[in-house]
Amino acid sequence: MVDDMLRAHVYSLLAALLAGPPCSELLGLLGKIEDQPVLDTEMAQAWQGMKKAGEQTNVARLNDEYHRLFIGLGRGQLVPYGSWYQTGSMMNQPLARLRNDLAVLGIQRRSDMPETEDHAAALCETMAILCSDPEGIGLETQKAFFSDHLKSWMDRFFTDMQQASTIQFYRAVGRLGHTFLAIENAYLNPF
Repeated sequence: MVDDMLRAHVYSLLAALLAGPPCSELLGLLGKIEDQPVLDTEMAQAWQGMKKAGEQTNVARLNDEYHRLFIGLGRGQLVPYGSWYQTGSMMNQPLARLRNDLAVLGIQRRSDMPETEDHAAALCETMAILCSDPEGIGLETQKAFFSDHLKSWMDRFFTDMQQASTIQFYRAVGRLGHTFLAIENAYLNPF
């Protein structure tokens, strides 16, 4: 049986890592990832990669890496928006569909959120919310939201992250995201 709260926690971690450069407290939490006695699964290896990446960096380096990867001069190496990955431009039909689906779910954009709702961090945060209330939200709603708004592009985003030049820490984030989404896809779409 899949633990919905564990799924929510992984989504929340990914959201925090994608929303901005990790703070020292988050780095400290990554350092507490338990060693896996048997590293025979991709997920266990991805967790250990996150722990190691967190131990080998500091807040200042992460700030530089985050800005090179996502912000840059004019544009970073990656554009973390669903509309961009799906259509090649911002503020397109995928964002309009997402906003409609969020309204139906009663989920509103936070007033302090400068990014649009199709930002990778916002989508991970939304999935964390949906997973946190499995009885109220239901697996079918989670499956539909995942299929409609994450499945078509977010795995490519995490794969691109693993291949981005001039980064270290976010390669581990890309691996964790890629591995987790494969498990999520298998769980939500078993056949």
